[in-house]
Amino acid sequence: MRALVTGGVGFIGTNLVKRLLDDGHKVVSLDNYSTGFKENEQDGCHYFDVDIAKTKEYYYFMEKPDVIFHMAALPRIKPSFENPKDVVEVNANGTLNILEYARKNDITVIYAGSSSVHGGVYKNPYTFSKWQGEELCNMYRKIYKLKVSICRFYNVYGDHMPTAGEYRTAIPIFLEQYRNGDVFTITSDGQQRRDFTHADDIIDAMIKVVELKQYGKTFELGRGKNYSIKEVVNMFPNSKWKYVPEIFGEVRETLCESKLARELLNWKPKINLDEWLGELL
Repeated sequence: MRALVTGGVGFIGTNLVKRLLDDGHKVVSLDNYSTGFKENEQDGCHYFDVDIAKTKEYYYFMEKPDVIFHMAALPRIKPSFENPKDVVEVNANGTLNILEYARKNDITVIYAGSSSVHGGVYKNPYTFSKWQGEELCNMYRKIYKLKVSICRFYNVYGDHMPTAGEYRTAIPIFLEQYRNGDVFTITSDGQQRRDFTHADDIIDAMIKVVELKQYGKTFELGRGKNYSIKEVVNMFPNSKWKYVPEIFGEVRETLCESKLARELLNWKPKINLDEWLGELL
């Protein structure tokens, strides 16, 4: 299989590239390295420095791919308030460019959606832009019969998480604080709950969508169990914490009901956050 991965040096994209290479597929990555890292490049994958929001033709990067895993995006809620134009440009218009290329060449697309849409699409620019991407996928599916499925991710963690900068999530922040012997910072009251899902489980589902040709669907991909932020901090030995202001625009709770993925893909997430952290620590 020939796979084109956008965002291939990002967190989830890197794990996806590794899995595709391990499975013997030919892989090309397109990424502008704005949030991804060159050290994430994997032997066997061909990498191109490309901005999907500005590039509309992709045929010169690889022979017609069998599938496009569209992972590229400007992520995270908090920074999206500072640069809404860039977020919409990349997450919506970049998606439009990918879908148009796929339409012209009859290529399957797997779109990386976000569970944040359940909290309200107008809650922050990031969520709005990812919802726009989903709506574009639905439009191309309904009008042009494009083979496209949406995979919504829930609070993903695992190898290659960003450990510095504004795109870090809670788990790598806590890991850094633990390793430095710092006091943990808990936003708000710490009772907000998140459905933390390991990247390997997410990738298993996306691969199954392609293998089983389950197109035209929206799959919710989460562990199906959530923890409060304070419960996560308590998974670290001898943890001490302080409270800091809440992050504006975030939802209070995420919890996945992945019935469709379990039924159609025979998918069941295997990795638990507490066990993963226990082994890591």
